[in-house]
Amino acid sequence: MDDLMNQPQHIDKVLNKQCHTEIANNRLQLKVSIDVVRVLALQDIQNIRGQGYDGASNMRGESNGLQALISHDCPYAYYIHCFAHRLQLALVAASKAVIPVGKFFDRLAFIINIVGASCKRNEQLKLAQDFEFAYLIDIDELETGRGLNQKCTLQRAGDTRWSSHFRSISSLIKIFSPTCEVLLKIIKEGSTSSRQGRSRHSL
Repeated sequence: MDDLMNQPQHIDKVLNKQCHTEIANNRLQLKVSIDVVRVLALQDIQNIRGQGYDGASNMRGESNGLQALISHDCPYAYYIHCFAHRLQLALVAASKAVIPVGKFFDRLAFIINIVGASCKRNEQLKLAQDFEFAYLIDIDELETGRGLNQKCTLQRAGDTRWSSHFRSISSLIKIFSPTCEVLLKIIKEGSTSSRQGRSRHSL
């Protein structure tokens, strides 16, 4: 009753409960999927001797993680933190220690955040791509055909996602001119002085 009288607190509890329930369901679904694959591959789950995932608590948790569910059926399936994931984290940490590289990715993150901050900006980016496609086709610099010249968005880099930094840079290179057009519009509109200044600095 006290929670109902305190609506913000009650809402937080409901949301947290839903989140925990969803996490548990997703974890169980993933375990079932793994079991199905092993059955199809004619592998006995009792013969498993190892399991490796990323370091997220819902995966490596000793009580409620996926590794706990697998270990319950096969106690000899020892868990190790995925080496590819650990390498990704090490590379990200090492790159941030190099000041020019760290500044580059900070600026890249800012550009992606400000250009993709709203539906309005996303529409401006799509429109700028349309104009660029039309211009390049008009001067015979762009090949046309089915499946070609697809509009794309800026990809956000994630410290735990393998190759996401490469995809983020590639997406900016691919739509560099349209992105600059959106940044110029932000500078002209001048929504806030700080955003306007950082947008100008990014160009």
